Formats: sequence, C-alpha cells, structure tokens
Amino acid sequence: MKAITYAEYGDPSVLSLTDRETPKVGPAEVRIAVRAAGVNPVDWKIMQGYLDPIMNVDFPVVPGWDVAGVVEAVGLDVPELQVGDEVMAYGRKDRVGEGSLAEQMTLPVRTLARKPASLSWEQAAALPLAGLTAYQTLARLGVGEGSTVLIHAASGGVGSFAVQIARHLGARVIGSASAANADRLRELGAEPVTYGEGLVEQVRALAPEGVDAVADFVGGVLEQTLAVLADGGRHASITDPSVLEHGGQSIWVRHDPEDLAVLAELVDEGVLTVDVARSFPLTEAADAFRASMDGHTRGKIAIRVSES
Repeated sequence: MKAITYAEYGDPSVLSLTDRETPKVGPAEVRIAVRAAGVNPVDWKIMQGYLDPIMNVDFPVVPGWDVAGVVEAVGLDVPELQVGDEVMAYGRKDRVGEGSLAEQMTLPVRTLARKPASLSWEQAAALPLAGLTAYQTLARLGVGEGSTVLIHAASGGVGSFAVQIARHLGARVIGSASAANADRLRELGAEPVTYGEGLVEQVRALAPEGVDAVADFVGGVLEQTLAVLADGGRHASITDPSVLEHGGQSIWVRHDPEDLAVLAELVDEGVLTVDVARSFPLTEAADAFRASMDGHTRGKIAIRVSES
C-alpha cells in the first residue's frame, strides 16, 4: 500500500510517499480502506519531536490520527461491524507509528463510529479529534443550560465545534478570535471578542459577574482566563498543563465511540457543521502540513487518500 512516512523528526520536508505492507487485522480490530484523513496540529508537533517526552514513536512513522473510510476486513471478534460499513475514527494508537495517511489502516473497534451520511469523506475525517476534544472539554466543564462560557480560539478547528455544541447544550457563548472572524462567530451563535490586549475588559463588559466556564483551545491565556472567571467558575486547557496549578483541568482527548456517535447524530440533525477549508491529495501531504502550521486557515484541513 502507499503511505506517507517520515524516518526522523523534522519539518514537512521529511515526509515522503512510500510503499508499506498491508497491515494485519487483530481479533478486535478492523482494517479500513482509507478514503480521507484529517490534519491536526498534533500531527506536525509529533513530527517535529515536540511530544517525544510523552509519546513512544516507532520509525518510520505514518502520521495521522483522524480517518474516514470503508471497512474492508474484520477481526475474529468484531460483531459490531461488517465489510462495507462506512466509518470514522480518532485513530490514536498507544504507540506512534501506524497512522491514517495510508491507503489502509487497522484500528481497534472501540475507536470507531459510523460515518454520518450527510458528510463527505473529507468532512468525516475532519471531525473526530477536534469534535471529541470540544465535546469532552465542555462535558468536563459541566457546560449546559444557563451557563456562560468563554471559548478561547473560538473560530479554530476545535473552537468552532465547541461553540456549536455549547449553544446546542443551552449555554451562552462568548468566543475570542481575530476581528476578521467576528462575523463567523456570530453565525455559529457566539458573541465575539477580539483576542489579545483588552480581552478581559471586553468579556467583563458582556458578563460583568464573570463567566461560569472557560475552554482554552490556544494556550498562553491563563492570566486572562482567571481574570474573567466568576466565583466558583471552572476552566480547562488542551495546551497548557499549568492550569492544574490554578484549579483548572488539563484535557487530552480520549477514545470514546459513544461520544463520537453523539457527534455524528448532531451532524445528521443539522446541529453541527464541519467546515473543511482545504483538501489535498495524499501526494501533497507536506503542503497540507505546511498549511496547518501556517495557522491562518479557518476550518479544518483534510487529505484525500483514495477515491474508491
């Protein structure tokens, strides 16, 4: 099979298209014919070695944790799925090595959910990691009816999902982003504020008593978070573990097919939209990584692996 790999840490220039053996299928696994893969910042952070202290890596690495495709083989103990089923997954394994930028990928059945019929392959591949991160962060914060929540980086891949989910849960959402993305946040149902200097004053003008919860999807905003929290407020970050020293929660997204199925239902009900800003063929994976690293793409980035 064809796959994108890298044999050492580095920038996108270390990525190359290579031939790999077809992966074996374990008893509680399925093999997926990959149609599309999502690109997330964690993919290139691993590639650059930033997560080496906490992640075991087996070179050469096939990057990618988000995947959507068709089941082409099932293990001995997989009654839940059959050949031909369309699925998606947050496909993080215990060791980094076998990812989704390949024509085929094996995954434990416990990571999989059925692909929403209303989504394209690229959209389905863009949903799992970011959608689960948003959903699980809001759940950990107890966001629901009557809550007021501030979402840092609300127009980003994770943040835009969080805005939609929080609004669905009945929360009032204040979202930080650049001024250029203010209209987009209004469309999603958030009250926009501009990140950077003056953010605290903007939030306090909208919520004088403070906010009930803060979800940080960007990092470097702890001081601002603490300044706008109401008494007894809760906060969490996906990038800044130091929040633990200030009563916050550090979030590392977990596999949960039930959570992923909930997201699929929200998509098919029209509650949750998946915005794919750019899509690249597998042969241009390095360009897809560069686009993600640039940080100016609004919406998700996907890679088309196979058309059929």
